Amino acid sequence: MGCGTCGTSGGCSSGGCGSKMNVYDWLSNMSIPEDQKYNIVELRFKGGRKGYYRNENGLDLVKGDWVVIESKPNYHIGEVSLQGELVRLQLRKRKITKLEELPVIMRVASEKDIAKRTQSIEREMPILYKSREIIKNTELKMKLSDVEVQADNLKATFYYSADDRVDFRELIKRLAGEFKVRVEMKQISLRQEAARLGGIGSCGRELCCSTWLSDFKNVSTSGARYQNLSLNPQKLAGQCSRLKCCINFELETYLAELKDIPEVKGVLKTEMGVARLQKTDIFKKLMWFSYDDSKEIGNTWVQVSAQRVKEIIALNENGELPFSLEKDAIDVEEANAPINNDLLQLDKRLNKKGNRNNKNKGGNKRNPKKANSNTPSNRKQQQGQGNQQQSGGQQTKKSGGTRNNNPSNRNRNNNSPNRRKQGENNNNNKRGGSNNPNNKQEKGNNANSRRFNAKRKSAPTANKAEGNNSNPTRQNNQKKRTNVKK
Repeated sequence: MGCGTCGTSGGCSSGGCGSKMNVYDWLSNMSIPEDQKYNIVELRFKGGRKGYYRNENGLDLVKGDWVVIESKPNYHIGEVSLQGELVRLQLRKRKITKLEELPVIMRVASEKDIAKRTQSIEREMPILYKSREIIKNTELKMKLSDVEVQADNLKATFYYSADDRVDFRELIKRLAGEFKVRVEMKQISLRQEAARLGGIGSCGRELCCSTWLSDFKNVSTSGARYQNLSLNPQKLAGQCSRLKCCINFELETYLAELKDIPEVKGVLKTEMGVARLQKTDIFKKLMWFSYDDSKEIGNTWVQVSAQRVKEIIALNENGELPFSLEKDAIDVEEANAPINNDLLQLDKRLNKKGNRNNKNKGGNKRNPKKANSNTPSNRKQQQGQGNQQQSGGQQTKKSGGTRNNNPSNRNRNNNSPNRRKQGENNNNNKRGGSNNPNNKQEKGNNANSRRFNAKRKSAPTANKAEGNNSNPTRQNNQKKRTNVKK
């Protein structure tokens, strides 16, 4: 499996990625005389546990070698993780001074020792499940999280967590009789339990305590307050149900930046009202305030720089009140100008548009007859006027003023035989006068033809009027008009 940080296809090139058990020795390439080598070696075990042992036999060890160490009752096997001058720094960091009391490295582990160690690892999970059942039957208020069996299969260490003190004397007897090993109970904290088990944090990465973090410092809610974090326990707590260790990572940076931010103990007093602090941007040096009980301004936040806040605090301490958070005094032109002048101008524009729309919609208000044309009485009057206009149009057609406007009628009338005869009679009248008897007969025929055409034209208009007008008074009027025409 390759390292994502280093980009190597094999093992990690730096030796410090992926697990807190990996340590990169920057001094490994330096040649140091044998008599000046530091004889303390750091070994690592299961669950990220590390220990320091003396190399009194002068073994030539390399990082990653398996060695056999002294342990009670017999021996244990560990892996070399660090040696040389860096171990001296680690001992100083952990404040280990009594080097004579450290256990001794016996020898380099053989293949038989490593095979025996693998057998002990295979026994750990069955022992863990069986031990949990025994604890449940004894009704002890404790949580068993992990079991580590020593390489000689003669000792087992049980790691548990509990809120209160637990009397497990009876439990030790039952575990020793069940697994035939020497039992050692170790109580660990919830953070240590999360480090041993591992997992994925809310950031999407592997837990810091299970990868690189080894020292668990005290975390308080004051660190969250300094960083303006939400004091929601569900967001601030990690998988160990304690405050996240990452809250302390950037706390020193925030504390250094907070030196330039003024401390607002109460409220800021101005002529426009009392302002209260709502939000602070520590790195941009900006602060947001809101006025209390200000109807003209509303519940809006005003952005003010940290330097301006210091000036307002100094004015309030001297008994002076600035005009607002932005300015100490207001100009004469600004005092006469109405508040929210831009909004007033926008309202005027909208009112003008509204008046134009009302004029377009209600343009009939000047003529009340047109405005009230939808009433039933006005509808009847309009229908009567329409009938009169239709009858007038029919009379104009009868008189011949508008009859020829229709091209079909024009062609039909010009091409009829009666029309041709009438033209011939007119020519004869011009030639022979009115005493000719043939001309008199033709005049009579022409009169009859005109009556016939008038009846044919008036009949469809009357039928249309009867079909469109359901009013009986209108139908009677139309009948009267047709009788007059006849």
